[in-house]
Amino acid sequence: MRGSFAPQQKQMPSKRFKKALELVDKKKSYPLKSAVEVLTKFPKAKFNETVDLAFRLGVDPKQSDQMVRGTVPLPHGSGKTVKVLVFTKPGAAADAARAAGAEFVGFEDMIKKCNEGWSDFDVAVATPEAMAEVRKLGKVLGPRGLMPNPKTGTVTDDTAKAVKEVKAGRVEFKVDKAGNVHVPVGKISFTPVQIEENAHAVIDAVAKARPHSLKGAYIHSCTLSATMSPPVTVDVKEFATH
Repeated sequence: MRGSFAPQQKQMPSKRFKKALELVDKKKSYPLKSAVEVLTKFPKAKFNETVDLAFRLGVDPKQSDQMVRGTVPLPHGSGKTVKVLVFTKPGAAADAARAAGAEFVGFEDMIKKCNEGWSDFDVAVATPEAMAEVRKLGKVLGPRGLMPNPKTGTVTDDTAKAVKEVKAGRVEFKVDKAGNVHVPVGKISFTPVQIEENAHAVIDAVAKARPHSLKGAYIHSCTLSATMSPPVTVDVKEFATH
C-alpha cells in the first residue's frame, strides 16, 4: 500500500497581519512615540495581546562580565495578574507576605510541591534563611526562570515590599544565549501614553545595564510588537546606548 505523505503547507499570514504590515515601514526606525502610534493602529486580535520589547544586544552572554540582567518597575503595571509564591518559615515574614497579597506562602510544604512538579505561580520570593533549602530546587525552578535571586530583589527579609513590587508590575529582564532580551511592557488595551511610558522605562533600564567591559555597539536593534503583530523597529538613539 502506497503511503500518502503530503508536503507540509506553509502557514500563510492572516488578513489582519497583512493589513498590519501595510501600516509599518520595515526599513524605518521609528522614535518610540511614533512606534507606539503605529502599533496601536494595527488591527486587533480577539484577545488582549501582550506588548513586548525585543532587543538584540552586542554582548557575548558566555562571558560572565557581559551578562545583562535586571528588574524595572513599569509605571503603569504589566496588565497581568501575577501569582506570587513566598518561601519562608512561619513568623513575621510569612504574615507580611500574606498581608501584601502573596497567593502562596510556606516552606517545607511548598518546597515539596515544587519538587513534585507544581508551578502554578509567576514569581517566587524567598527569605535568605529559606534559601539554604530553596537553592536545592535549582534544577526544578531554574529552567523555568522561577528561581529567587538577590539581584532581582526576590531574596529578601522584606517579603511585603518584594510582593508589592512584583504585583505592581515590576518586570525582570535577562539576556538569553543568543544575546537577545525580551521584556513585556503591558497590554494592547493600554493607552498609547501608558505603553510609551512603560517601554521608555524598560529601554532606559536595559541601556543602563550595559556591561562596563563591552567594546563597540551595545543595542544593535530594538523592536516593539504585540503577540499577534509584526514588529516595529524603535530608534533608541535618544537613550545612552553607546
